[in-house]
Amino acid sequence: MAEDSGAGSSREEETLKEDAELEPFVRLIEALEPWLEQVVLIGGWAHRLYRLDPRAQTLTYPALTTLDSDIAVPLKIEAKETSIRDRLLAAGFREEFVGEDRPPATHYHLVGQGGFYAEFVSPLVGSEYGRKGERKVSREVGGISSQQLRYIEILLLAPWHISLNKTNGYPFKSTKHVRVANPVSFLSQKILIQDVRDRKDRAKDILYIHDTIEIFAGHLAELRELFAKELRPKLQAKKAREVSNAADALFGHVDDTVRDAVQMVVGRKLSPEALTETCRAGLKAILL
Repeated sequence: MAEDSGAGSSREEETLKEDAELEPFVRLIEALEPWLEQVVLIGGWAHRLYRLDPRAQTLTYPALTTLDSDIAVPLKIEAKETSIRDRLLAAGFREEFVGEDRPPATHYHLVGQGGFYAEFVSPLVGSEYGRKGERKVSREVGGISSQQLRYIEILLLAPWHISLNKTNGYPFKSTKHVRVANPVSFLSQKILIQDVRDRKDRAKDILYIHDTIEIFAGHLAELRELFAKELRPKLQAKKAREVSNAADALFGHVDDTVRDAVQMVVGRKLSPEALTETCRAGLKAILL
């Protein structure tokens, strides 16, 4: 009986630890609840939530972790009785202003929760510079400061829905339905931003591409159809070719970025050759 009690205590401690790690994300989603049908989770948290989709296969290694939660917001968002900013502040988030632009790029940190922060991004439309020659860095949407970035519009296309509740490990009082960037948009955006990423970020993006392909390995034909119907028609011809050619352009051979990516993995054995082969075959199956 003592052994069973010890095992039970261990499981309870593990559950409590996981709940504590998820608390900042839970608080963020609760703050954003009035806009959950308008905003889209992207980046690391979208990738983590893919594992809850019915089409996802179970993987033996843990999901890549991130301290930030990136949220894509459209250029116009429905007005509510309160603003996103006010909801975040009421939930215990504080603003950290980054840079000297007006409005400044802003990180929303949850007080007392380590390095977790939320960052909002919106599509950059037209020229990167305004009429007076100033660079378009951020804009106000729903009371928050949202960074303007290229290719965010891709992540807003045909988002998938994920339900979060205690059953699948997310300690909400009631089920929350969030929108996440669909995997094909996720892959396409990672491909298109490779040239502007620094070395470390490029390597992590390569891992995201690899792991996304493995998560949905049993449904690549469905992802291929999604690309053909929802994404390719909305991409400029040049960008569509860049996405379709990525299998050979990024994974035609083992390079330093692939080697860097392999060095970043934890809890699994992955060779540069295996990573390259999986990414090349998977992208060809989805994006051609």
